[in-house]
Amino acid sequence: MNYHLEKFRQGLGKLNIDLTDSQITQFIDYYEFLIETNRVMNLTAITDFDEVIEKHFLDSLSLCQVYDLNRKVRLIDMGTGAGFPGIPLKIAFPQIELVLVDSLNKRIKFLSEVQNRLCLENVEALHARAEEIARNKQYREQFDLCVSRAVANLSTLSEYCIPFVKEGGMFISYKSGEIEEEVAAAEKSILVLGGAVNRVYHFNLGEQRRSFVMIEKKKKTPKVYPRKAGTPAKDPLK
Repeated sequence: MNYHLEKFRQGLGKLNIDLTDSQITQFIDYYEFLIETNRVMNLTAITDFDEVIEKHFLDSLSLCQVYDLNRKVRLIDMGTGAGFPGIPLKIAFPQIELVLVDSLNKRIKFLSEVQNRLCLENVEALHARAEEIARNKQYREQFDLCVSRAVANLSTLSEYCIPFVKEGGMFISYKSGEIEEEVAAAEKSILVLGGAVNRVYHFNLGEQRRSFVMIEKKKKTPKVYPRKAGTPAKDPLK
C-alpha cells in the first residue's frame, strides 16, 4: 500500500530527525501490524494513518526536544500499551536499550511480535505491574531514563516510575498542555520519592498542546515505594 509520507517527513524535519528508508519502512510495518491487531484487540482508538503519524509516532519522538537520545541510553517505558513512546523511540534511535512494561499480557505478546517483525535488538517486553518489578534489583534504580504516556495523575505516575531511575537520571512524563496545577500538586510526593521537578516543557503538535514534565532523580527512593498494587492509584501521595 502506498502512503503519503509528507506529513511524517515534515514532522521529522521539525524534530531534526533524519531517518533512513529502512527506518521509515519499520514505522510503516509497525503501523500496519498495529491496525491489523487492533481489529481483534483494543490497542488504539486512533487508526487513520496521518493521525497515527502525528498523535502516536511524532508525539513519541518529540522527546528528542528535551533529551539527548543520540547516545547509549537505558530506557524503561512504563505502561507502554501499544508501544508508545518506546517503540518509535527505538526505531529512530536504535542504540537505546529498551524495556517495555505493561500489566496486560496480550499487549506484551503484541509488542514481542513487533520486536520480531521489525528486527529490534536490545528490547525486553515485560508483563508486570510497576509495583512488582520495582522490588527487583535488576530493574530498580537501573535506568538513565523512565518515560510514560500513561493516563494517570502525575503523583501516581511518579510513584510508579521514579523508583526505576538511577540517581542523576530522569523521569519524563508525556502530558497535555495544561499541566501546572497537576505539577504543583505532585511536587511534595516527587520529593518524597527522591526526585525534583527539573522543568516543564510546552510544545505544539499539530493543533494539540503538549508538555513534558521532567523530573530529575536526586537521591534513592525509599524502599517502601511504590506501595502495594493499586494503592498509588487509589491513594496518591500528597
